[in-house]
Amino acid sequence: MKILVLGSGAREHAIITALLREPGQHDIVAAPGNAGIALVVPVVGIDANDPEAVLEFAHEGDIDLVVVGPEAPLVAGVADALRSRGIPVFGPGREAATLEGSKTFAKRIMAEAGVPTGRAERAGTLEDAVRILDEFGAPYVVKADGLAAGKGVLVTESRDAAIEHSAHWLGHGDVLIEEFLAGQEVSLFLLSDGHTVRPLSPAQDYKRLKDDDEGPNTGGMGAYSPLPWLDERFGSEEAFVDEVIETVALPTIRQLAAEEKPFIGLLYCGLILTDAGIRVIEFNARFGDPETQVVLPRLETPLSDLLFAAASGTLVDQPRPAFTNDVAVTVVIASENYPGTPVVGRVLSGLVEAEAVEGVSLAHAATAVEEGELVATGGRVLSVVATAAGFAEARRRAYEAVDLIGLEGSQHRSDIAAKVAGS
Repeated sequence: MKILVLGSGAREHAIITALLREPGQHDIVAAPGNAGIALVVPVVGIDANDPEAVLEFAHEGDIDLVVVGPEAPLVAGVADALRSRGIPVFGPGREAATLEGSKTFAKRIMAEAGVPTGRAERAGTLEDAVRILDEFGAPYVVKADGLAAGKGVLVTESRDAAIEHSAHWLGHGDVLIEEFLAGQEVSLFLLSDGHTVRPLSPAQDYKRLKDDDEGPNTGGMGAYSPLPWLDERFGSEEAFVDEVIETVALPTIRQLAAEEKPFIGLLYCGLILTDAGIRVIEFNARFGDPETQVVLPRLETPLSDLLFAAASGTLVDQPRPAFTNDVAVTVVIASENYPGTPVVGRVLSGLVEAEAVEGVSLAHAATAVEEGELVATGGRVLSVVATAAGFAEARRRAYEAVDLIGLEGSQHRSDIAAKVAGS
């Protein structure tokens, strides 16, 4: 199968790694990719956010399947352009991708579908924001209404900080102020062909920059999968997933279908387990990063079969995806000053030694080769992924590899999966 993967991050590297692991031979190309992706598949310099450029490349290259990694091409309508020419694409069209592109739209869909979520109100002015913040009270939850690369959410006890965050994002559009929900967070990916859904394994990510969930929100500093503590509350992971399918995923997919906005691709459910039950924090319209890096290494079912079935409307013929009993842990290495303006251009070292650690692989996020040296080009630079039979060993392997990697001023959390490993 000829597959074009759009994107340049660790999520796309993880997708490509899973595809290359399959028994069948695939002809894979990435656009635009990164230095790590370029080591394993060809990369091309087309603009992934340009529908016409992607369509032209896919058509001329006889591409069998296009996999859209990041959210920006979806909101730009890349999937619509491809489908208009009959090219199978894994990723929702522009209207369905609004589920991620506008949190207000997502809240409306949830309300129409009866999906459990927190109370929320949109603010278009600072005066409105202050009024709503005072009405809801602390802790304050403020979200940019549009795409914000994982940095548009603030949860704080400080009214002043909430107002400041609102003022900043009101310069880019509306903000959504939400009821604070307390509980354990879970990420669950579900593949959809517009009618049927098939779940992947749950994961937990770490959004805060520093240990013990301190510091600013980021795009994600680490993750692990599976979540053994789900057994205590739901009896099994499968029982939890079944409840999410029935109360969240299928009602959402059916509501979008009823509005003639079929969701074909990956529905990311950001969930919180409150005392009152499962609630939706947010939806995304694509694989999450860094959760993808820990979910896909455990996947036994060929990923290409699942992606193509979703893209071609035949997901009903696919059995529930199977996963190994191994666990996976990923630790993100970030540049100095991330999530602000990261310091870029610094040389990376020790990657060969890190990948030599048993059970370890690297997913490149922001890397390039400049003057013969591998350098960091963005905030989140690498995901160090480790698999093992248990969490303690997976953590040990991951952090052994992290310690071998050199990047001046780099940052990483030291507590990823510590609690579940008993550390």
